[in-house]
Amino acid sequence: MRISARFVYWMNVSLDLFIEREPGDHGGLGGPDWVRIDESLHREFNARARAMSMMVEGRTVYEMMDPFWPNARGDASLPDFMREFGEIWTNTPKVLVSRTRTTAGHNTRIVGGDDAIAELAALRREADGDIGIGGANLATQLLAAQLLDELLLFTPSTSASSSGRCSSTCSSRSRSTTA
Repeated sequence: MRISARFVYWMNVSLDLFIEREPGDHGGLGGPDWVRIDESLHREFNARARAMSMMVEGRTVYEMMDPFWPNARGDASLPDFMREFGEIWTNTPKVLVSRTRTTAGHNTRIVGGDDAIAELAALRREADGDIGIGGANLATQLLAAQLLDELLLFTPSTSASSSGRCSSTCSSRSRSTTA
């Protein structure tokens, strides 16, 4: 019997389980001011990302990552752990879930439309290992379809207290890692 891959969603959340203080808070690589990704946490992200067999990202996350991470690989002004993540992200096979994008680079294929979740379910059955999920909307849809295998929530030592709270379904099925 073949064991299918696992969908693993990880996200930075505040101690009070918010993912953003206001809509669009995670709209750039600098992220919101309450998320502090230090070298130790970034190296943990690198190790986890390196272990993924693939990444599946929503359009917002993909467009935040590209072109920064491909360009970061060779940017000598960045610390080595950031250049390392640039290599990992750029070289890892990716699936972009988007209704509007028709092209993507860096080892990325696109799925979209009304059957995107069914396509991802098929991908999960056919793949091996852990598949990283990027994007709260995508994770919510996969959770509703009972396809999300693990929620890995990293909590900085701050609170955000606003509208982007992780749902009660999310918080009751999550495993939180403090870094």
